[in-house]
Amino acid sequence: RIEEVLERGGPYPQVILPEFGGYWIEDPEAPPPEEERLPGDYGYRLEEINEAARAYRKHFLGREHLNFMCSASRLGNLLLSYLKYDLKYDLTQYLTHYLLCLFSGTVLSLTVCVVLVKLLCDEAAGLRFSPVVYPKASKLIVNYDEHEVNNTFKFGVIYQRFGQVSEEELFRNNEETPAFTEFLQLLGDTVELQDFKGFRGGLDVSHGQTGSQSVYTVHRQQEIMFHVSTKLPFTEGDTQQLQRKRHIGNDIVALVFQEEATPFVPDMIASNFLHAFILVQVEEPCSDNTTYKVSVTAREDVPPFGPPLLNPSVFKKGPEFREFLLTKLINAELACYKSDRFARLEERTRAALLDSLHDELHRLSQSMLGLTSGLEEEGRAENGHAHGGLLESIKVCLLLGSDSEGQATLFVLHTVNVSVSSVSRGASTATSRHLSCHPTPALRRRDNGTGKPGNG
Repeated sequence: RIEEVLERGGPYPQVILPEFGGYWIEDPEAPPPEEERLPGDYGYRLEEINEAARAYRKHFLGREHLNFMCSASRLGNLLLSYLKYDLKYDLTQYLTHYLLCLFSGTVLSLTVCVVLVKLLCDEAAGLRFSPVVYPKASKLIVNYDEHEVNNTFKFGVIYQRFGQVSEEELFRNNEETPAFTEFLQLLGDTVELQDFKGFRGGLDVSHGQTGSQSVYTVHRQQEIMFHVSTKLPFTEGDTQQLQRKRHIGNDIVALVFQEEATPFVPDMIASNFLHAFILVQVEEPCSDNTTYKVSVTAREDVPPFGPPLLNPSVFKKGPEFREFLLTKLINAELACYKSDRFARLEERTRAALLDSLHDELHRLSQSMLGLTSGLEEEGRAENGHAHGGLLESIKVCLLLGSDSEGQATLFVLHTVNVSVSSVSRGASTATSRHLSCHPTPALRRRDNGTGKPGNG
């Protein structure tokens, strides 16, 4: 189809859809979404990959709260964080609030309510949660919760000459024209890869196997490494130029630079990872009147992303265009993570990380309680570090001394039972959960003035 468009002659569209669909093209004439423009940075907003990604840090970290874990669930392993706090209602009254955060391999539910603990998920009904008693558990939990928070990005940059219609032709380009060089300078700094200390985006910084130079920049505390096709190694006799495709084909978003008006088709490059393309066509390059025409295309399951294109989508060379382009690239990748392929991959990753976190918290909690396995305790004893854990320490303290009345009582928290009853919240149905902690008398001591433990 692209050959037919070229045969008909110009003017040519900047991008055309594949014959069998599967992509969308951003319409610059579409009304932009209503959102408040931020001061500074020309009002261009960086989007969040997931609003809940920092939930634990925002609501729990550094505040007194309880963590519980559960493995007997058809959802897999679960982790529950519980926080109680008071908010001032008027001059004399306070309202008690309960905040729960439930982590599972497929969902993170965060709920706030007054007096009652609202619905987290139906599958959590009747489960038994064990307390996490490891004192540094919050650090492990926040690392898990923020595993998808990213401040490094890598993007492909492809140079397309007039009439090029295949990936073999695209990756065969070696010359960097003055117009392309000017565009690369707008994107970032040309850096030497040897011993480069910043984010390298998978490029070799020790042996020169991925070329000697690349383009790098930092945009709003986000490190960006560009995989520039003409700077990656060229292999004589390799029609596919696998060294170049290995990097650009594994990027999620790519820039396509066009020095002349020529059509681009997004399925021109065969890749399971490339989900979005931003096309930039230069007009009057290397002059005071240089402008760039921009088009955007992405796979059909990628949601729209900002900032929206101008109408017409032509930008003057300068810092505002750079701000727009870098923001658009980052938002494009964040939007691609919401596509079906990457959403499924993230779900599997999250489940695997939660399983690992659950096992680690269980092991560390058992160790704190002196309930580690025989082999582990034996190994610690051989190294002179045998210890019975928290419970054993408390027992020793109770046996060595008593309070002012000669009595001491030890209570051990065993489990948390979650019961469910339906309530209504607006148009949706919610479920209240009543957390009940069952302390068990574990030790009672009475001196009776004899210095020996008494009965009872």
